[in-house]
Formats: sequence, structure tokens, C-alpha cells
Amino acid sequence: MNSLILASGSPRRKELLSTLGFSFTVVKSNIPEEIIPGNSPASTVERLAVHKAKHVAKDFPESVVIGADTVVVFNNTILGKPKSEKEARTMLADLSDATHHVYTGVSIISPEQTFSFHQKTDVTFYPLHSEEIESYVKTKDPFDKAGSYGIQGIGSFLVKEIHGDYFNVVGLPVARLVRELRKYDVYPYFNN
Repeated sequence: MNSLILASGSPRRKELLSTLGFSFTVVKSNIPEEIIPGNSPASTVERLAVHKAKHVAKDFPESVVIGADTVVVFNNTILGKPKSEKEARTMLADLSDATHHVYTGVSIISPEQTFSFHQKTDVTFYPLHSEEIESYVKTKDPFDKAGSYGIQGIGSFLVKEIHGDYFNVVGLPVARLVRELRKYDVYPYFNN
């Protein structure tokens, strides 16, 4: 079996791959997540995923490397990770009682090829009162998450409904990823 590397420091992505039974190593890419104005959300997340995977793959040319990036999109604007409490409050107020889109791009680099894809999930929030937003911001949960929330933890109380892959919102569309990884001999189940 080929060695597998996750080019991400995200504890959520690491947990998802571990839960599925993958044996892998984490090597953070440590590259800036630069959003280029005018690029579509799909091309943005795929570009960033490829960039992260390539940054790590150059040091591990015989491995299969997975890079991923997730963004939240509201009113055609990409929302990254908040840089301050004020920015987190603003993002959450904007997302209140509305539907936004979560895009995750994934890149798989092996010695033979580079393959990328993206997944989109629609998420609708309940109406949020300023007290709810303030309480959530004070938990510090929003600060390492695109769009200022995490669906898998305390931020789950914000979400009214989703359409699409739940795990895509967490940060890794695992069902599609498993299907794509079958050709690389890295998954202990369902190969080929």
C-alpha cells in the first residue's frame, strides 16, 4: 500500500480520515490561504488545495498527498476565517436567517498524477439574536473556521438545515474522497 499524507493541520480533517480507517501522516503545508478577487469559489478552493498538496508533495515524491481548502460563500462573497471578534460577529449576523454555500476543494497528488475536485453544500442558519452571536463568539470556536462557525461542535445550534454533504461543511467530503482514493491503493477497504 502507498503511504498517504494529509497536507493539513485541521484537526477535523485528521479526525475524519482516522474515523474512516486510513493510515496517514499529517504534514502541514503552512502556505497562506490567499483569496484572489474575481475567482469563483470552486476554482479558489481547488487552486488552494492543489497549492497545499504540491507544497508538501515536493518533499514526499513517492507518497499520495491530499490537500484541502474550505470556504464559505454568502452573497457571492468568499468568507474566510475571521481575524477579530468584530469580524466574526459581522459574519454571523450576515449568515443569520439566510442560506450560504460551503465549498471544499480537494487535491490528490501521487507520483503519477494530480487530480482535483470540489464539493458544494448549502447551509441555512436560524435567525440569530445578538446575544446568541455574542455568546458563540466568546467561546472562541469561530476563529479557526471559514465563515466563523463549525457545524460539528457548539456551532451546530446555528444551523437550521443543510442540502448536500455534511462532511463537506466540516472540511472534507469523505464519501467522494474515498471513491477517488480507491485508485491509489491507500485505503484498507474497498480497493479498486
